[in-house]
Amino acid sequence: MPIMQAAPVLLTRTLLYTAMTRAKKLLILIGNPKILEFMIQNENSKTRNTGLEYKLRSIIV
Repeated sequence: MPIMQAAPVLLTRTLLYTAMTRAKKLLILIGNPKILEFMIQNENSKTRNTGLEYKLRSIIV
């Protein structure tokens, strides 16, 4: 997984956790250790507005 500079909203602990749990056998992190440390410390995650709830409700009704 490349660890590179991006918008802080994307550099979250949640993204790192997802990468680690989805790796089947091996996860290799390549990039800046300072950005990795930022990701580990960054607990901020924004609520995603995907519209999924609306789509599901429109199918069920």
